Amino acid sequence: MNSKNTIIVTGGAGYIGSHTIIELLENTAYNVVSIDNFSNSSSKTFDRIEHITGKKIVNYAIDLCDKKSVENVFEKEKNIVGIIHFAAFKSVPESVSNPYKYYSNNINSLLTILECCLKFNIVNFIFSSSCSVYGNISELPVKESTPLGKSESPYAYTKQIGEEILKDYSKTFLNLKIIALRYFNPVGAHISGLIGEDPINKPTSLVPVITQTAIGKLKQMTIHGTDYSTRDGSCIRDYIHVTDIAIAHIKALEYIINEKQKRNFSIFNLGTGNGVSVIEAITAFEKISNKKLNYTIGPKRAGDVEAIYSDTSLSEKELGWKTEFTLNEMMDSAWQWELNQQKE
Repeated sequence: MNSKNTIIVTGGAGYIGSHTIIELLENTAYNVVSIDNFSNSSSKTFDRIEHITGKKIVNYAIDLCDKKSVENVFEKEKNIVGIIHFAAFKSVPESVSNPYKYYSNNINSLLTILECCLKFNIVNFIFSSSCSVYGNISELPVKESTPLGKSESPYAYTKQIGEEILKDYSKTFLNLKIIALRYFNPVGAHISGLIGEDPINKPTSLVPVITQTAIGKLKQMTIHGTDYSTRDGSCIRDYIHVTDIAIAHIKALEYIINEKQKRNFSIFNLGTGNGVSVIEAITAFEKISNKKLNYTIGPKRAGDVEAIYSDTSLSEKELGWKTEFTLNEMMDSAWQWELNQQKE
């Protein structure tokens, strides 16, 4: 049995989970164990991680809502010092059409993991939250202290509920040290071009829709609304490279393990601080790829927020973290990943 301290990564085959595992393997001394049942990911992800890092990952392909199966993992793995909890369904449109799936999975899986933390005395917990918790608000950029608006989708509401659950646990179980990281819009791929966003289901996030349209997997893409009150009428988002997000998890883990956290429960925004419209993102991609995208203008999509971007000052000050990748680098890495998938 490996005597090194272990980090459990739930959703390790997913987009952000896989990139975070790479950063953990390459830049820390932790042993890393994944829990992922491949509901929206592929086991090939671990082959790619091994190709990049030279290290094989242990993964338990179990449902995180199955408490007994999760407890079995915690009993088998030794020296667990922290959890990074990514695993959740994340499609805004799907959550609108199938709210039960999102409430059942996202909330029950979180409760299961937290109960295992208490039972097995694991105190360091990083939660994958989302900027969607802010809803439609007029105060931009958003700070961690910005009052949350009404959630625009069941997905967003599961993240709001998740944060409330964590807050309550941190008040009751004072040994727990919890950080919720509110991601803005992760995009791009690993610098190697060997791993990136690879959803099993039809993509709903902008950049994989762009790259799949450019490569021909999708015949056409739709811009969902050009009549928002923004500079060009399309939604505005804070796009951030997935590796920047992965590195932030390492910083957050060090922050709580090294006892820099001043309270039991902390929240940090992860963004660049810059708002980019859907049309601007498409233009950036067309420039770096020399591809003209086939797109049409459609109606607004249920659950979408008009505009949101981050105030990054707190995460810079407390975690010592700031983004490194530009929008062009995000688009270029995503395109290289798409092209490399054609070779597989």
